[in-house]
Amino acid sequence: MSISDTAMSSPRMAPAHISATLRYKFIALVGNEYVRATTAADAVAGAQPELAIEPGTDRELAEVLRLSNEAGLAVIPRGGGTKLGWGNPPARADLILSTARLNEIIEYAWADLTVTVEAGCTIQRLQETLAQYGQRLALDPLWPEKATVGGVLSTNDSGALRLRFGALRDLIIGATIALPDGTLASSGGKVVKNVAGYDLPKLVTGALGTLGVITRAVFRLHPLPRNTRSFSVSARDGAEIQEFMLAVQNSKLAHTSLQSHFSSDTSPVCDILFEGIEAGLAAQEVQLRKLSALASISEASKSRWMAREELWASADPATTAIAKISILPSNLARTMELMERTANAHQLRWRALLYAMGIGWLRLEGKPGALRGALQELRGELEGQDGSLVALHRPDKMPAFDVWGTAGDALPLMKAVKQQLDPKSILNPGRFVGGI
Repeated sequence: MSISDTAMSSPRMAPAHISATLRYKFIALVGNEYVRATTAADAVAGAQPELAIEPGTDRELAEVLRLSNEAGLAVIPRGGGTKLGWGNPPARADLILSTARLNEIIEYAWADLTVTVEAGCTIQRLQETLAQYGQRLALDPLWPEKATVGGVLSTNDSGALRLRFGALRDLIIGATIALPDGTLASSGGKVVKNVAGYDLPKLVTGALGTLGVITRAVFRLHPLPRNTRSFSVSARDGAEIQEFMLAVQNSKLAHTSLQSHFSSDTSPVCDILFEGIEAGLAAQEVQLRKLSALASISEASKSRWMAREELWASADPATTAIAKISILPSNLARTMELMERTANAHQLRWRALLYAMGIGWLRLEGKPGALRGALQELRGELEGQDGSLVALHRPDKMPAFDVWGTAGDALPLMKAVKQQLDPKSILNPGRFVGGI
């Protein structure tokens, strides 16, 4: 049996009962109005916690975590709740620990291009504050009006801007983490270059809240662009799109984002985004048209860069699976042929969005059993090409399927880190790679 099968088939443990004594301790700590019984809306992948708690400070949060750890309660950290469905179902869930009240922008050093912000602040609110000084966090996650800093960090969510500005691990320079024993651990600093100690912020980014609860983060910032222009390039097939994208990447074009769209219904299209002053944008357009031998280049609207959200928004959750994939950019055409062939074999409709760095999104629509079969085949093929497939949404009626796929040689080290920071495995138990 593989690691993935082991994680997938692990029995879900019954939730622990939260005693009246412990409940009163929580109330005394954070206030009666911020401790409540959960409802069906608080369920996490079918697991129903007993309590939801909203601490008002990071020290309160750390103390709630310490008390929960002593009692052996399974804790599910929650920000805006936009990605609670990501990851495997929890092995158990007793308590929702919300960062909703930790929503302040603590320190904005605009002259130094850094900001310190609490984990419960939404990305949209943060961006609106930074925009007043002509700056931004160069990040474009899903659902920024609801997604919080902590949630985006925990899921390592980023979009097309990653090509130019890097991923979250390139943007975060400091963090404070509440550990299960009640420790508030801080790492990094308020300057862009800091080499003191282990890089805890990068460790917890993408860890799905399994190592600690992020309470605040420090980010490096970038200026807002004065102007932007987008163009769409049509092509006959994936081979032409791959040729164009690689040519752009190898050129002297100063593009910010580059993405391509594929589906079972339409011909492929590639989008490219430029940012800068008007004169520079005009020069970029001239170079783009000289570079491309493709027939159709047209100016595109800003809405083209909402393609990832549209892929999620228009999906029927009962008949749709959505996966995040990674491939080598040189395998783009081959991968799209694989997607089409597999979808056709299982009688599925499909859409894909691929970024130039080889990260992308796949949506499959059809019968739940066929969806599982297609995902399993695609994962095997992609992993054989040094890629990956992570299933972020599956219909409730789809047969069991591990979200993550093969963990690789890093799993023993990951388990050792988990054991060191969360020895009782109370944080999001079973949700991460290999059942961590």
